[in-house]
Amino acid sequence: MSNEQTPKPRARRQLRRSTTTRAALLIAIIGLTALAIERGWLTVAYIPLPRLNLAAPNAYLLDLQISRLGANRDQCNAILTPPYISAAAIDDQPNVADCGWRNAVKITSVAQAKLSVEQLSCATAAATTLWFAHVVQPQAQQKLGAQVASVQHFGTYACRNIQGNKLWRSHRSQHAQANAIDIAGFTLTDGRKISVLRHWSTTTPEADFLRAIHLGACKYYHVALGPNYNAAHRDHFHYDRGWFRSCR
Repeated sequence: MSNEQTPKPRARRQLRRSTTTRAALLIAIIGLTALAIERGWLTVAYIPLPRLNLAAPNAYLLDLQISRLGANRDQCNAILTPPYISAAAIDDQPNVADCGWRNAVKITSVAQAKLSVEQLSCATAAATTLWFAHVVQPQAQQKLGAQVASVQHFGTYACRNIQGNKLWRSHRSQHAQANAIDIAGFTLTDGRKISVLRHWSTTTPEADFLRAIHLGACKYYHVALGPNYNAAHRDHFHYDRGWFRSCR
């Protein structure tokens, strides 16, 4: 009787080890697949994900849907269309000294707001569209009683290193790949002007609006930095879809 019962604890231990190994392997596969999609290493044809829908801000695996746009110009052109965004594809600029862009667009408006941008990567343009359509405009209407008519920004593409952080100042900024945008302020449909520099630290509806939309940006961008991050961002929001993830 005891001989029949002896293997049972051993079998349970083996089963637990086998289950743990399979779980670890599955996690590793998912992680590597996500990284491959993020970096554009996986061809879109091999990625079993539904196409990004700008009308669906809470889609399953939304971040991966946005990321894979970077590797597919046809899909980018098919998705970044009115009424959510007015954009046109621009020629690639070959990478020189870690500066350049691939699969980028020129933007004239986003979510019914004027936004003049010369170069922005497709993935970051998609993130910006989702943010404006599902965070910025609803929050403007809710907190300020008006829509955003136009956007003031400090640029997208710039062949430069990271600024304002001594630890990373020797590394290229996401701006060097047209993968970032710096938002400085907004003009509303009633003429009011909202400024990150002037309003962020106040106790006004404008400040409530800025804080709400900055928090909401973390869902669509990988890095979302504002005045609370450091002095270099006191007058703008920095948003990008690079390797790192930070919402501050």
